[in-house]
Amino acid sequence: MFKKLAGLCLGALFVGACTANQPAADPAQDKAVVYFTQDISPEGLVKIYDKISQNVSGKVAIKMHTGEPHGPNILPVPMVKALQQHIPNSNLVETNTLYAGGRHTTEEHRKTLKINGWTFCPVDIMDEDGAAMLPIKGGKHFKEMSVGKNLLNYDSMVVLTHFKGHTMGGFGGSLKNIAIGCADGKIGKAMQHGSNGADLWRANKSLFMENMVEAGKAVTDHFGKHIVYINVLRNMSVDCDCAGTSAAAPKTRNIGILASTDILAVDQASVDMVYALPDAESHDLKERIESREGLRQLTYMQELGMGNNQYTLVNID
Repeated sequence: MFKKLAGLCLGALFVGACTANQPAADPAQDKAVVYFTQDISPEGLVKIYDKISQNVSGKVAIKMHTGEPHGPNILPVPMVKALQQHIPNSNLVETNTLYAGGRHTTEEHRKTLKINGWTFCPVDIMDEDGAAMLPIKGGKHFKEMSVGKNLLNYDSMVVLTHFKGHTMGGFGGSLKNIAIGCADGKIGKAMQHGSNGADLWRANKSLFMENMVEAGKAVTDHFGKHIVYINVLRNMSVDCDCAGTSAAAPKTRNIGILASTDILAVDQASVDMVYALPDAESHDLKERIESREGLRQLTYMQELGMGNNQYTLVNID
C-alpha cells in the first residue's frame, strides 16, 4: 500500500502500515488515489490541492474547523489563506456548536473567528439563519440530516481538515469535519449525539460513529463529484480543536498532508500513517481512537459505499 513512499525519509515507517483494521475489499474495485506531501506549508497545501481540484467549480465552500479561542493546534492561518486565495469564488464555512463555548452562538462565534485570525475572507456560519434537511440514501438510523441552511448555496466543497484525536469520535478526519461540522448547532448535531447530548455516545460509541457516517453521507451525496478532501497531519493532539487551550500536547510527529477525492481513502490513509509510527509516538492517539471505537467510522463508510479503503499513495514531493 505504501510502496509509493519509497525514498522518503519516513518511508520505512509506512511500508506495511496497519491494514488489519480494514475490511476486505472487492478485488474488482480499482484502488483510490491518495496524494501525499511532507511539505506542511502554504505552498505544499496549494500544490496538493491542485492534484484533486478538477471538479471543484462554481461557488466553493472551504469547510474547516476554525477552533475555540486561542487553540494551540489549529491549522496555521497563512496556509489556509493561501489555499482560499488560490480557489476562485471561495470562502470558509462553519456552523455553530451544540456545546456551550466560544462558538455556541453566532455572536460568540464571530468573536472567536476574529481572535483566531480568520479575517482574510468571509466566513459563512452556515446555520446563522437556520437549517435545511438533506436526504441520506441507505441510512439505517436516519433518512435525512439537518445541516446549516447556507450549505445549499454552494456548488462545490473543499473539506480542509486538521487530522487529530477527538474526545468522542476517537479521531477527527474528513468524515467528522463534514458530519458534525456541517450539521447545524441546534438540530443536526443533537440528532447525531442523541437528544441528551453525549448520553448516546456513553451508551453506544459504535452507534455514535454510525450516526456521524450517515450525516457525512448526506453531505457527500449532496455534492457528488464536486467535493474533495485534504487532511493535514500536524499537531495531532489526542484532543480536538474544540478543546481549545486545554488540548493535550501532541506526542506524534508532524507527518504531512494527504488529499483525495475519496473520503474513506483519505481518512484510512491518515489512520494508517499514525498506526505506522513507533509506539512512543502513536500509543496515545491509537488508544484514543480504539477506546472510542473510532475505527467504526471507516468500516461503516465502506458498508455505505462512501469510498474505497484500498488506496495507492502517491508522493508528490
